Amino acid sequence: MSERGTIALDHPIEADGVRLERLSIRRPKVRDLLTANKSGGGDEVAREIRLFANLCEVAPEVIEDLDMADYGKLQDAYAGFTSDSRRESR
Repeated sequence: MSERGTIALDHPIEADGVRLERLSIRRPKVRDLLTANKSGGGDEVAREIRLFANLCEVAPEVIEDLDMADYGKLQDAYAGFTSDSRRESR
């Protein structure tokens, strides 16, 4: 899989006065997971939101404002990056 992916939002949102119709996500690194774990506290959802915000280079509030269908697309993109890595190492 490539180094970046683009998620077209079915339900665009507005962030800082700008309409977002898509999000760009980069491949995750271990440090991204560590950072999200440190800043997300004990809440698994908060950690995932922080992780996705970091990977998309947006504020966590942007991820929080996503429609659940679009959030699911973001989860799928992340899973595609991580499952791709596991297949390559076998």
